[in-house]
Order: sequence, then structure tokens, then C-alpha cells
Amino acid sequence: MAKYDELPVYKASYDLLLEIFKFTKDFSREYKYTVGESLKKETLELITLIYRANTKTDKRETLQLAREKIEVVRLFVRLMNDLKQISLKKFVQVNKKVESVSRQLTGWQKSVKS
Repeated sequence: MAKYDELPVYKASYDLLLEIFKFTKDFSREYKYTVGESLKKETLELITLIYRANTKTDKRETLQLAREKIEVVRLFVRLMNDLKQISLKKFVQVNKKVESVSRQLTGWQKSVKS
């Protein structure tokens, strides 16, 4: 079993978390303490689930929960873009990271099922 912090999906989600912490501090007050906090919380929970999945024998349920978390993160990032809290450039940049994590979780989930 790989150490969790060596997993590519863990590294990708950690990079995403750092990015989210950096850009949520620039949200207007109205969104910083609502969507901004939720976005950070969901991403922290995502990383926790990736760690847990790596330590479990039966990873299926944990990986499914992680996939749900990344979709919630994707939704919040899109919402913040639509509400003009992040620039289009930043949105594209963050969305690539979200997509990378999502693809890796899907691949991991498929490999566990087979």
C-alpha cells in the first residue's frame, strides 16, 4: 500500500485545496463565510476520504463518497465563477485541478471494482 501522501490523487487534491484556500480569501464578505467556508470544508473532507480509502480493505463506499465531494466542489467553483467571485482564468485553472482529481477517483474506483 502506498503512503497516502504519495498517491497522485492525494497530491492533486492537496494542490486543489491550497488553490481554494488562496482564492476564497478574496471572495466578497457575502460569500467568504458561506460558500467559501463550505468549499474549504468539502475539499478537506475530500482529502480525508482519499486518506481513508487508501487505508481500507473495502474502498468502494469511501471512494463513492469522495467522488460525491469532488462534484460538490465542482458545483461551488462554478457558482463562484457565475457570481464573479473568481476570474475566468482562475476558474479554468481550478476546474482543471477538479477534473484531474475526478478522473483519478473514477480510475481508482474502476480498479477497485474489477
